[in-house]
Amino acid sequence: MTSAYAQAGVDIDAGDLAVELMKESIARSRRPEVLGGIGGFAGLFDASALAGYRHPLLATSTDGVGTKVDIARQMGVYDTIGYDLVGMLIDDLVVVGAEPLFMTDYIACGKVYPQRIADIVSGVASACAENNVALLGGETAEHPGLLGPEEFDIAGATTGVVEKDELLGPDRVKVGDAVLALASSGLHSNGYSLVRHVLLERFALAEEVPELGRTLGEELLVPTKVYAADLLAVLQRAEVHAMSHITGGGLANNLARVLPDGVVAQLSRSTWTPPAIFQLVQAVGEVSVPDIEATLNMGVGMVLILPEDEVEAAQDVLTGRGVNSWLLGEIAQGEGPGSAVLSGEHA
Repeated sequence: MTSAYAQAGVDIDAGDLAVELMKESIARSRRPEVLGGIGGFAGLFDASALAGYRHPLLATSTDGVGTKVDIARQMGVYDTIGYDLVGMLIDDLVVVGAEPLFMTDYIACGKVYPQRIADIVSGVASACAENNVALLGGETAEHPGLLGPEEFDIAGATTGVVEKDELLGPDRVKVGDAVLALASSGLHSNGYSLVRHVLLERFALAEEVPELGRTLGEELLVPTKVYAADLLAVLQRAEVHAMSHITGGGLANNLARVLPDGVVAQLSRSTWTPPAIFQLVQAVGEVSVPDIEATLNMGVGMVLILPEDEVEAAQDVLTGRGVNSWLLGEIAQGEGPGSAVLSGEHA
């Protein structure tokens, strides 16, 4: 006999199956501090691990993937957007110097398709495992009537720790510091409302786009580069004053968030060429330079501010870990609130 809840559109059995399917992938992200398994009311993390810190500060972040999830839905590819979620979360922690410890995720959907949910969580767990972050728990919520059967959204939250006297930020930034750019893997997961508006009126997702060398859908689903493990490795070898995660708002706006009053980051466009996807959006949409630079990362996913004589050490670490980086500019004396200014033309 069908339960009243099932008649209302909520399939408890499908939810239970989804949990079973995701258990193995979640186990890959386990850290020694994690207690118990999934299925409880709360995830447990042994906080005695913090006893070795002199003055630990907890850092937290929450975010989602945005309208990129609709590209995943249309493409029927669900195991990459988990990287987008993890990147948006833990890279917001590492910019203050924090080590991400654990995260939780939340998936809302109109109908639970167990394998789809398991694929999404598999991507989350893989990104967590690669960056030594425990996927401590999560929630899958079925919302029939509110979301269509094929619709879903994903969000999450994360917690990390940093020594108080090692906290990175504006107070460490000095005139004469170098600005080092780290390459993005593509669009990451910001600006998709603009990208979808511009490109989906011209191309089908399954269409090969010569400028991209693959289909539009494949390009739009390239997962976010997750930098946390790479940057923690840099912090072990080089002095870094501040870092900025280049997400929604673009390069200049995000970099300004970690600059003190009285300085300006002078950045040169001539130091890099934006990848083809950014050029395509600008050309097809006839988007102005100020608009596109205030929306998309333009090929720069992360920025480090550090003493000039520490650049070589930082780049040695990054190169060894397969991360492309280049000198983007420098910190100069300015007036008023800290700001970042791009000048010149792209290479």
